[in-house]
Amino acid sequence: MFQHTRLSLVIAAALAGTAGSPTVLAQGQGEPEMLDALNVTATRSATKTETPVMETPHSVSVIDRENWEEKGARTVQRAADYTPGVGTNQVGSSNRYDYLILRGFSDGSINNTYLDGLRVMNDGGSYSSFAIDPWFLERIEIVKGPTSVLYGQGSPGGIVALTSKRPQFTDQGEIRVSLGNNAQRSFAFDVTGPVDDEQRLAYRLTGIASAADAQQDKVELERRAIAPSLTWDMTDDTSLTLLAYLQRDPEGGYHSGLPYEGTVVSRNGRKIDNSFFEGEPDYDSFRRDMAMAGYDLEHRINNNWSALQKARYLDSDVQLKQVYAFRWASDTELNRYYSGGDEDLQAVTVDNQLQGELTTGAVDHTLLLGLDYQQRENDVEWPSGAFPAIDAFDPEYGAEPSALYPPVRHLRKQKQIGVYVQDQLAVGGWRLSLGGRHDRVEIENTNRDTGDVTELEENQFSGRAGLLYLFDNGIAPYVSYSTSFSPSAFTDENGDLLEPSEGRQIETGLKYQPVGTRDQYTISLFRINQENLATKLPQETFYRGIGEIESRGVELEANTHVTDNLNLQFGYAYTDVTFEESEAYRQGKSASQVPEHQLTLWAGYRFSRGILDGANAGLGVRHIADIYADDANTRKVPDYTLVDLALGYDLGKLGLDGVSTQLNVNNLLDKEYVASCYNSLDFCYYGAERNITASLSYRF
Repeated sequence: MFQHTRLSLVIAAALAGTAGSPTVLAQGQGEPEMLDALNVTATRSATKTETPVMETPHSVSVIDRENWEEKGARTVQRAADYTPGVGTNQVGSSNRYDYLILRGFSDGSINNTYLDGLRVMNDGGSYSSFAIDPWFLERIEIVKGPTSVLYGQGSPGGIVALTSKRPQFTDQGEIRVSLGNNAQRSFAFDVTGPVDDEQRLAYRLTGIASAADAQQDKVELERRAIAPSLTWDMTDDTSLTLLAYLQRDPEGGYHSGLPYEGTVVSRNGRKIDNSFFEGEPDYDSFRRDMAMAGYDLEHRINNNWSALQKARYLDSDVQLKQVYAFRWASDTELNRYYSGGDEDLQAVTVDNQLQGELTTGAVDHTLLLGLDYQQRENDVEWPSGAFPAIDAFDPEYGAEPSALYPPVRHLRKQKQIGVYVQDQLAVGGWRLSLGGRHDRVEIENTNRDTGDVTELEENQFSGRAGLLYLFDNGIAPYVSYSTSFSPSAFTDENGDLLEPSEGRQIETGLKYQPVGTRDQYTISLFRINQENLATKLPQETFYRGIGEIESRGVELEANTHVTDNLNLQFGYAYTDVTFEESEAYRQGKSASQVPEHQLTLWAGYRFSRGILDGANAGLGVRHIADIYADDANTRKVPDYTLVDLALGYDLGKLGLDGVSTQLNVNNLLDKEYVASCYNSLDFCYYGAERNITASLSYRF
């Protein structure tokens, strides 16, 4: 049971508060419940080794389960609302996908998610992207900046790393029932414990069934998901964890936008209601079925070396039918069109890691050697058509399509194999991280109607270097450089796929953790340049890989316990994203949908005396400012400020042990606002209205 022994060393080291000296940390993830106590001080996703955040020369934000449950977050998007440098309102009130803009890069906002260290295989340019329910998660780590050195292709903005709940060797469980406005209802359960008396085998079974009406009329959301898992400590040195996840979303809610004129500004003195549905109830639908199965096999070779293999198979089926609006047809009517999708995605990912703890003279090394492989195939069929216009202020439904066009059908295959090495060196207070990786990427697109095939074979090198000094008083300045690459789905004038875009970042910052506490304060400054972006002249039907975009900014983050009862979470981000090389209309302009300023503050208080003993309260404020509505920078989205409220009570104080209640109100003041607009001004997205959820939980 070597994971348990090493974890004890982690806790002992943390309680000792040994700032300025190397800290022993567990590599295994077999005890996430215990790791809760350390979740703001350690990270695995940034280095693929369990490393203290204070010793990581990169910007990492860790969100633990207690944090997002206190705020009542029911999606990964909402869980990240108070994280600086993360845009969570790209598509407003929609909950179909988890859109997270990292450091201003929206190109990978739904394609940068990893679960338990492996890519979830969201497929860019298609509808086969997923949303993992937070009920199944233990923590969320957001690694900002390029991470290709460890993960291969990806956005230069960073990754979102999710850690799922794992089996425990102690019997425990939880049941939660929730109700709310818009016909919200949810039932969730989570049970875990040992299977045998020898404590070698443990299980976990987690599930949820939820449904609600969307903010928009005639639209619903529905989800059913279950995750069984099993951990087998085969020997004292070898552990195997089997993981499965099954999810069905029979209804996917709303996912569309409306024109700038009529939402942000009036249309002939009138605005479209934020509950307006421009589609057709008899035609609109979204269904997503997803199944994942995999394992983690970990083996300690000796006191210095350990090996880890992670593998996952994913199968997904997505079916979409959508009637959407595009520009005004008259003073009151919107043009409508039809798009659909029938997609079948299979993916395999494998990551092999060999980790060693070595010492050469006065230098301690944490060496990581890795070989990973990713493969996915997505067979898609995309029909399209047109529908009669609809009155945006007095809608009538029941129209039939005015035209239906033959579907586009193609098969997209992609393979990636990567070899990487990383060395984390520690001597005194110095921490030096060096890493390099070589990838071979193969992409094949086949048009199923014409038989035409476009291919890309590319070799890519990614690197990262970081230097940090950890002072005895808990202050740690750092500097780092990292690169990334991302394959393109666009073709040039010869029909060939464009070469992958490439990103590079330089970052410097200062971290501070007062000795003996879990409080953390971080300031980081960064500049990211991404080259080889696809650009297209208006008169051309093909793309050129000549674009360049630059993101630069500063982020401040503070998580502190003012007293034993009061905790504060503060965040601020300034992000300036500019098109350095692009089409003439946006050359030198700022990117749309990216807020230039984000300011957040959350205060949570737990009462421990008097008649309020057992109660807790939280109040949060989110201010979003300076969002361009188009890349030509002709219009802006008005700034908006949102207030969130949380109230809870532990009924154990009344003799009901394990029972607690919670009330969450997001957008407390029911602010009506437009969250963002896509470049063309034809798709603006209303933000979520007031959301009220009451929950009753029983832990045993």
